[in-house]
Amino acid sequence: MKRRTILASAAALALAAAMPAFAQDEPLKVGFIYVGPVGDGGWTYQHDLARQAVEKEYGDRVQTTFIESVPEGADAERALTQLALAGNKLIFATSFGFMDATINVAKKFPDVKFEHATGYKRAENVSTYDARFYEGRAVLGTIAGRMTKTNKIGFIGSFPIPEVVQGMNSTFIHARKVNPDVEMKIVWAYTWFDPAKESDAAAALIAEGADVILQHTDSTAPLAKAQEAGIIGFGQASDMANFKPTPRVSSIVDNWVPYYIQRVGQVLDGTWQSQGVWLGIGEGEVEIGEITDAVPAEVKAEAEALQARIASKEYHPFTGPLKKQDGSDWLAEGQTATDEELASMNFFVEGITAEMPK
Repeated sequence: MKRRTILASAAALALAAAMPAFAQDEPLKVGFIYVGPVGDGGWTYQHDLARQAVEKEYGDRVQTTFIESVPEGADAERALTQLALAGNKLIFATSFGFMDATINVAKKFPDVKFEHATGYKRAENVSTYDARFYEGRAVLGTIAGRMTKTNKIGFIGSFPIPEVVQGMNSTFIHARKVNPDVEMKIVWAYTWFDPAKESDAAAALIAEGADVILQHTDSTAPLAKAQEAGIIGFGQASDMANFKPTPRVSSIVDNWVPYYIQRVGQVLDGTWQSQGVWLGIGEGEVEIGEITDAVPAEVKAEAEALQARIASKEYHPFTGPLKKQDGSDWLAEGQTATDEELASMNFFVEGITAEMPK
């Protein structure tokens, strides 16, 4: 409901304050913009599953719509504006590169609430939500370090933003913990979703001797390439179960369902407020997909034990002693990284030989 600008009396003010934020007879319209297609089998697929869960939860109280394959930048601003003009009162912008577009459009539509995934810029009508993907990477890195025969694991990166760099560092740290001889090769695809580029990146890593492939890109193309080469990989963002039991031996699954249901419910009952949340394994937002029988039982047990320690907050994946790539000290023995440090991470840890893109 639009905020009243003129109130006749204190009684009217009290009445208005008691009314829910959404008190219309028609359904609450909720819009989504996606950076990839809903059929990508990864990131966008998981967000759209959550959209469908919102519909199932609230029935005819809500009406959802989405725009898929929206490029980051000016196109995102146009798509967000289109959703706002269409009467959507809550809009989810589901990619990091939608951040500035979300802030810009939110200024023009103060009566619309926006939720931006993985960003850090907020406003009175803009919230941010993120997942601690690096927690899942620690578990997968443990499996990768144990299972590599060449001692070379490969990682396909999308863009050199903190979220991706955190995951690379966490993967390497935990692979090295169980296998001190591990090397990690990195190829940047500079895309979130482009099966051809992702396939080429996987092929380049395999050519360098990597027999385990990880990715922070959205398609199943790297797993298809791993299957051709007879090596292993992991599902990214969604379970990618079609590739079980191998090459996909486990996965990081982004579970947005509880958050989306909660936030839509808060708009419906008038309790929505701008916030920033960063949830992980313990909160159920980051899940580890089934570890298949292609993984030795003792390795599976080790990975599951680490997952449990992270979930209970007993263990933080960035715990010292740790040095930066240049050999300078970062975290002392037993010291853990702060959220502020992680949110601005722009360096590799000691042992990764790849150069950080400028």
